Amino acid sequence: MDKICAEIKSFLKRYNIDKENLVYLAGFSGGYDSMCMLDALKKTAPENKIIALHLNHGWRGEESDTEEVNCIEFCKTRGIEIYCERLPQTVSQTETAAREARYEFFERCGKKFGSNIIFTAHNKNDNAETVLYRICTGTGISGLQGINEKRGNYYRPLLNISRNEIEKYCKNNKLTPNNDSSNSNTKYKRNFIRANIIPELEKINPNAVDKINSLSKTAGEENEIIEEYLNIIIEKISENNKIKTKKFFKQSNAVQKRIIYKLFNLNNLEYDMTRILYILDFLKENADSKAGKTCSLTNNLWIFVNNEFIEIITNEKPELPYFHILHEGRYQDKNYVFEIEKFDKIVRKFPKETENTAYVDLKNFPFDFEIRTRQAGDIIQPFGLKGKQKLKKYLNGKKVPQHLKDSLLFLAHGNEILWAINLGISDKIKTVEKPTHKIKFYKKEP
Repeated sequence: MDKICAEIKSFLKRYNIDKENLVYLAGFSGGYDSMCMLDALKKTAPENKIIALHLNHGWRGEESDTEEVNCIEFCKTRGIEIYCERLPQTVSQTETAAREARYEFFERCGKKFGSNIIFTAHNKNDNAETVLYRICTGTGISGLQGINEKRGNYYRPLLNISRNEIEKYCKNNKLTPNNDSSNSNTKYKRNFIRANIIPELEKINPNAVDKINSLSKTAGEENEIIEEYLNIIIEKISENNKIKTKKFFKQSNAVQKRIIYKLFNLNNLEYDMTRILYILDFLKENADSKAGKTCSLTNNLWIFVNNEFIEIITNEKPELPYFHILHEGRYQDKNYVFEIEKFDKIVRKFPKETENTAYVDLKNFPFDFEIRTRQAGDIIQPFGLKGKQKLKKYLNGKKVPQHLKDSLLFLAHGNEILWAINLGISDKIKTVEKPTHKIKFYKKEP
């Protein structure tokens, strides 16, 4: 078996993704690296469905379009499905913007095709170039580990293969990859490193790429030790996958920076020490904010901080239910359940406002309720108060961050909110003697 096919076979087994009938997604520019990977992957796992993902940047006009056609033709000859998209013209022509757009494309494809296995064709030389780039822009031991073989849904089966071996594979198998002319443009930093820096290092040591990769591997092993320690800290200072602001700032400056790096890493964000320090300063400046502040990380990711929590937020809206409640019973969709049942026993201990269960008195309301998100004109009479107020004021009083308000669900009667789920009930349905109903709302277990 060819060395590259053998490497891929070993890789699939190592990560337990060598089972038949899996759906593999593979980033496919049509260049040497991705064509080699796709061809070898097809030979190694012929029983699995493979979908090539091609994003046409369109930055080189006719050349870009020709490359897309070549990709389609190659996949046709190999019996591989291919899915193509064109990059919007609004995306700025920079390395960072291109990388972010590429991974956003991969994420969409993962959802579209229902797969959590996405291959990219990074190789040994790419890893060395990444380590050198990070050294130049500022990094620590975490950056020295270079490109991870696996991170989240992304798998890099060629990381132990050199570019020379890839080119040899393509030649031996009579492959005709695209030759992206922009790869020779040294205005792009990684191209500059490839064309100018590595050849100079190889004058010192012909095996410079291997030695840089060895450093990367050692840094990765050291990083594993740090991560074990860091995960213990994060668990202690977090609640519901959010970092508690005050506890975060009780950590040492070194730990704070490392946690920010981890947030970047978990979300596939490009980073350097300048950017990490910028975010740390932003968090410090807004740590006392009650309403909270956001700082943009990408087109659809922000870091949010208020005086309680720090978290990464997205503009993706969750799929929320709508239930029209006309009688007692169980209402459900594919993700959520609402239950309402008659209940006339004495309750000695009521659930906390933040729980998803409530004992209520609905005798003054005819059955015509809704479980829904907020709407313009909504009002509520907060528990313990006589007057009504706008729902917006109520949510502000509860210190609900702006980005979460449209994700909240309510039991409503017309424009009157009777239960802000996980926040509190209206004074109008509080139990005085005995409740009339028990209500419960929860998300189904996956």
